[in-house]
Amino acid sequence: MHHLHFNHLPILIAAVIQWILGALWYSLFFAKPWMALTGHQKGERPKGAVLSMIGSFFGGLLLAFVVAHFVYWSGASTIGEGMFVGFICWLGPAAVPLFFETLYERRSFKLFAINAGYWLLSMLISGGLVAGWR
Repeated sequence: MHHLHFNHLPILIAAVIQWILGALWYSLFFAKPWMALTGHQKGERPKGAVLSMIGSFFGGLLLAFVVAHFVYWSGASTIGEGMFVGFICWLGPAAVPLFFETLYERRSFKLFAINAGYWLLSMLISGGLVAGWR
């Protein structure tokens, strides 16, 4: 296997975008239904929220790095091709396990849609950004 040479800037930017998207997704766009479905109360600040937010950034960095591997391995070189790779990364490794977790935990499909939608958009953005910015 040959050594992959990454442009690290789009990976970093993808992680920042994921982090900002997550903040908006769960606190603005879908705050009310997500809180109702997970038992959170408005104005409640969970213990360890700051540590969780820092961890989310590093998780986004790792996710963007992994998606970048798939983008490079696939030879994707346009934003559209990168987004397709991001979609495939979401469909198998993310959406399927999340769906069955939702079924086994008897959680609402609406919660699945909120969470899976965030991951879909994150991976589409990461794949498109990495492929389009080579």
